[in-house]
Amino acid sequence: MTPKVNRRTKIVATIGPASESHDMIARLITAGVNVFRLNFSHGTAEQHARVARRIRKQATIAGNYVGILADLQGPKIRISTFRNDSIELANGDRFRLDLNLGEGEGDSRGVGLDYQELCNSVVRGDTLLLDDGRIRLRVDDVEPSGVDCTVLVGGRLGSRKGINRLGGGLAAPALTTKDLTDIDSLAEIKPDFVAVSFVSSAGDIFQTRDLLMQHQLEPAIIAKIERAEVVANDDTLNGILSASDGVMVARGDLGVEVGDAQLIGIQKELISRARKMDRVVITATQMMESMINSSMPTRAEVFDVANAVLDGTDAVMLSAETAVGNYPVNVVEAMADAALGAERQPVARTSRYRLNTQFANAEEAIAMSAIYAANHYTNVRGIACLTESGSTPLLMSRLSSGLPIFALSHHSQTLQKLCMCRGVIPLFFDASAFDHDSVDARAIEFLLDSGYLQKNDSMLLTKGATMGTTGGTNIMKILPVL
Repeated sequence: MTPKVNRRTKIVATIGPASESHDMIARLITAGVNVFRLNFSHGTAEQHARVARRIRKQATIAGNYVGILADLQGPKIRISTFRNDSIELANGDRFRLDLNLGEGEGDSRGVGLDYQELCNSVVRGDTLLLDDGRIRLRVDDVEPSGVDCTVLVGGRLGSRKGINRLGGGLAAPALTTKDLTDIDSLAEIKPDFVAVSFVSSAGDIFQTRDLLMQHQLEPAIIAKIERAEVVANDDTLNGILSASDGVMVARGDLGVEVGDAQLIGIQKELISRARKMDRVVITATQMMESMINSSMPTRAEVFDVANAVLDGTDAVMLSAETAVGNYPVNVVEAMADAALGAERQPVARTSRYRLNTQFANAEEAIAMSAIYAANHYTNVRGIACLTESGSTPLLMSRLSSGLPIFALSHHSQTLQKLCMCRGVIPLFFDASAFDHDSVDARAIEFLLDSGYLQKNDSMLLTKGATMGTTGGTNIMKILPVL
């Protein structure tokens, strides 16, 4: 029997009207989705809870561990509404962002907005970016009641579009009143991951974690990096990384604030830094945007996904493509193919990371040694990691390798969180059901029977001398598959 082909890079797909049915969720799992994103910018708590139940049911039917990511909306700063829903702005037009205008009072001369601090956050000469940068305004005059601007780049502007400042600086608390209400609703969903939008400091992560703990929830917390001032300050960025369990390179708002040309290098740096700090990282936004309406990706989109994979991202994310697109299954399959293509390249299979680093503990030493040995011993076909907390397979996944890391655990919460880790295949295996002398052979037999190995392979196995102890991994073995 030929062993299964294992894609290392994980796929996050956003749920929406195009993908929320039982049938479509099942098809997306089959196509390769590892984590489903519930976007709390849309829908109600009841709708999200209902979809979460469907995801859990279909994952159980498929026999896969599939994660759920609850993505909080955060303080998206938006303009108010127009009388006729939208207007047309031409280059050179005068336009006012007016704090005194209410809902439905906007027209071609100006519009209200929900950000009362705007007048304290901008100065003359600043560039404001509306609708993800499609509309650009130059700030000409700032008054207590509003900001007068000149249109630099015009076009059609609709109600409720977002507003950013080039270079960042339009800051609001990361957790809004809506977010606090949504966190209260997560007790029913029990998500594996919670994403915090527009994070500005480590304090935003600490606050979120405390609120979740009040509901006895301990999901992995993902910090969405989308503010220019965050990536411009190393101390702030490192603090956020340290406080969180992972980051999302949220290229939409971040790209608007820093400019697309700068975003390329920032993406690479964020992925590298997250991996060095043992944090998972998701690359997101417009990865296969054309497939909202097309059954095939563009070559540039395939290259974008592949480039993120070669950078070392743990996961690549689909947003509107699966939420409202016409081809949700096709786009997941196309993304999986692009990721596999990149993973076949030699640069994606080797790593010299940490070769000259002193290890902090036995667990880290075993994890790093296991990957190094697996990469340099030609007959090894994978690594079986008996784990309690999931920290050892996480550490292993920070190094590049072409070999699968089989995380074997009887803790469902541990296995769910490992759905996001690059190269890690979470599998339920209750080591406590076997005596200490036979557990190694039983683990290899389990992987062989599951189709991940074939006879005459070799398998590298890690575990703790005392089974069932968190953080106790201190043994590495190379075992034959008989």
